[in-house]
Amino acid sequence: MSKVQESIDVDVPLHTAYNQWTQFEEFPRFMEGVKEVRQLDDRHNHWRTSIAGVDREFDTEIVDQLPDERVAWRTVGGDVKQMGVVTFQPLDEGHTRVRLAMNVEPEGMVEKAADMLGMLDRRVRGDLRRFKGFVESRGEETGAWRGRVSPG
Repeated sequence: MSKVQESIDVDVPLHTAYNQWTQFEEFPRFMEGVKEVRQLDDRHNHWRTSIAGVDREFDTEIVDQLPDERVAWRTVGGDVKQMGVVTFQPLDEGHTRVRLAMNVEPEGMVEKAADMLGMLDRRVRGDLRRFKGFVESRGEETGAWRGRVSPG
């Protein structure tokens, strides 16, 4: 299993960064290779991705979500195996640090080779940069979900 950790500082208040991240169906607007995310309920999302010519569909479950602090998830079922957490730290009233940590199990030779070449790290860094551009250019979130999802 590979571990990826990246962070970025965004020039928006904490609640704006957090609120935008909870809008999972907007992810294709800034995540490379993500074709669609459908939110099924408060805990579950269905993903369609196309990365390096490999199309996948899988479901994720939110396992811990605390407003303005973190969103943690894991995949459920299927052949995609990953888990992760994104955390939000206020730097001051108008700036927030977004940290993303993921554990990913590459499948097949293409994904394993890409992982060995650092492509996953670069993709996550790029996704965070695009998130920064997306949320800063808008200056406000496209929506918000402020509910609490407790572990277990």
